[in-house]
Amino acid sequence: MIHETFVASDPKSAYTQAVEKYGGKIELVSAKQLKYDDGELRCEIKVAIPKAIYLRKTLGSEVPVIKSDEALLMEEIATLRSQLSLMKETLQKDISVNDTVISDVKALFMRKGIAEAWLDEVVNGLVGTPIAEERKLLVSYLLEEIDDALKEKAEDLSLPKVMMFVGPTGTGKTTTIAKLAARYAYLMDKPYRVALINLDSYKVGAVEQLKHYADIMQIDHIAAENVNAFKEALDRSESYDVMLVDTAGMSPYDTQKLIRTVEYVDSDTLKELEVHLVIPATVKYEDMKDIYTNFSFLNLDSVIITKFDETKHLGTLLNFMLVYGLPMSYFSTGQEVPDDLRAASKEYLLERFIGDIDAG
Repeated sequence: MIHETFVASDPKSAYTQAVEKYGGKIELVSAKQLKYDDGELRCEIKVAIPKAIYLRKTLGSEVPVIKSDEALLMEEIATLRSQLSLMKETLQKDISVNDTVISDVKALFMRKGIAEAWLDEVVNGLVGTPIAEERKLLVSYLLEEIDDALKEKAEDLSLPKVMMFVGPTGTGKTTTIAKLAARYAYLMDKPYRVALINLDSYKVGAVEQLKHYADIMQIDHIAAENVNAFKEALDRSESYDVMLVDTAGMSPYDTQKLIRTVEYVDSDTLKELEVHLVIPATVKYEDMKDIYTNFSFLNLDSVIITKFDETKHLGTLLNFMLVYGLPMSYFSTGQEVPDDLRAASKEYLLERFIGDIDAG
């Protein structure tokens, strides 16, 4: 893939330029707003273009490339890597054939959703050790490795901040925001000054739902219909300890809504701005990968996991956390506001997973 940058007054126009030049098979890499020397704000987006399309559009054909010494060296390195990979596969086959304990334990964790590649990195170095000879010992070792790899984002309201919540439709963002608002305003060591900001102008009743929660809790609610209104709300934010921002739920493939969200994320504010990805524990791993890939350019600070009450099988979720290494901040464990919310805990997640392992 070849990267190219397009500049326009807003993200949509810049993306339109890219589509007009290369067609619809491009991928959005990043989007940001910059202030140029003339004082004007412009949006820069970077897109990835398939090499064949780039050559056809720029040179008129897919011209042959004369390989340099560096290119030949890279090919040799690639061949070496392929040979090493084959050796690794052979070793793994030997482990599966000759070591029943490792093979059985790997199979158990894989059935529960943990990727074989991650397991291989951990267990390959254990061949011939006492750990690999005892099933319970090996299971305990893997659980400790998972515990070490998981990350938590500590709850911290020592400084004023803006918390923005993003994610696909139906993940429970609005309900989670209501739970957090009640937690911060009434359930902490002291009452914090909270405001709710609604950017969701797409879903029917979205503004009314969040306003209803705000009225019940007697906290301020602001509906910002565009980026300028959002910036004005931030400018008036001195009186709040925390502002919770509800964004439109969107498909991870909806490029236009994603670009629009970037405009909000890039808004100037004197307060710290955190972006939290909200995903349900019930999502398939393939969908989790797509969600992360398409939302990650928003500079995510943490993952908030919802719908714990709707599944007993958390291996897929654990695998997602192991692969992408994002810290967890909160778990939503039911529909009750504000009761069914807790600060993220590795112990809680592992206890649920161990119960599934024992059942398996």
